[in-house]
Amino acid sequence: MRQEHGITVAVYPGSFDPVTYGHLDIIHRAAKVFDKLIVAVLNNTSKNALFSLEERIELLRKVTADLPNVEIDGFRDLMVNYMKARNVRLIVRGLRAVSDFEYELQMASTNHKLNPDVETFFMTSKPQFSYLSSSIVKEIAKFHGPVEELVPAEVEEELRRKFPQT
Repeated sequence: MRQEHGITVAVYPGSFDPVTYGHLDIIHRAAKVFDKLIVAVLNNTSKNALFSLEERIELLRKVTADLPNVEIDGFRDLMVNYMKARNVRLIVRGLRAVSDFEYELQMASTNHKLNPDVETFFMTSKPQFSYLSSSIVKEIAKFHGPVEELVPAEVEEELRRKFPQT
């Protein structure tokens, strides 16, 4: 664990395109476990993001403004390289369903292989968020469906701008 003057720091990485209540649940819970939580927004070049990296960072800053021990950052590199640059050894990942576990286990094992000092902590989603994904939110918003119970108001507003009614 990284100790920064006696504090434990962890990174919660993800695309957050857009941030959902499921993501926020993990952020709030992890912020209670770790002294400092860095929410690291990935610029994944293999995905066609709806929101730019800067937009996702700004939305996350808005919806986590009430959490003083949460920092929002962006990265465009391998996770282990980002971890090394930030001198952090703990990764937090959320699990919604068993189907997430296989992928997340593969990623955790790969990260550990690339840097044996990196450890991954899994947090299971609350049942009310187990179905929720950014992809589902974007699909609903694209067809002007209701997303207010899936994302914060700031995110809903930005989704409406991306998918205006014609």
